[in-house]
Amino acid sequence: MRARIYKPAKTAMSSGMAKTHDWVLEFAPAEAREVDPLMGWTSSGDTQAQVKLRFDSKEAAVEYARAHGIDAVVVEPKTRKPNIRPGGYGENFATNRRGAWTH
Repeated sequence: MRARIYKPAKTAMSSGMAKTHDWVLEFAPAEAREVDPLMGWTSSGDTQAQVKLRFDSKEAAVEYARAHGIDAVVVEPKTRKPNIRPGGYGENFATNRRGAWTH
């Protein structure tokens, strides 16, 4: 069995960082998906592709994979760039703006 261990990124639909603190062990698909000719649905007989295991640390995920004989690849998370623009939304309406406010 092949798997990958990674730390998920935040979703694009929210500004929060929920579900990004745990490490995830996710199995790679063992067989290709098939399209049902009658209904057009996509199906697969591989049930391991549905399994996602969450761990508190990378070391715990690697140890679990080693103990169960899973060939796992660790993908390190990318670091976020710091916010380079100081201030926030309120700075757009400040009286001491450098540029003129136009619409």
